[in-house]
Amino acid sequence: MSVYQSPFERLREKFDDSELECRHCGYRDDSGWNVSTSGSRVQYRFVCSSCEAVETREMRL
Repeated sequence: MSVYQSPFERLREKFDDSELECRHCGYRDDSGWNVSTSGSRVQYRFVCSSCEAVETREMRL
């Protein structure tokens, strides 16, 4: 039996699998991406625990 995942959950998993290295300092952080929604937007946010740089990806629905 398979577990259903929304397209947004699958996209977050893709980010978690491939984009956990900070582009500013190179630190590899395993904390993952946070997801938030507000109406017609879905925002994925990654905060580096080493230098506190913020990376965001946003989808408009």
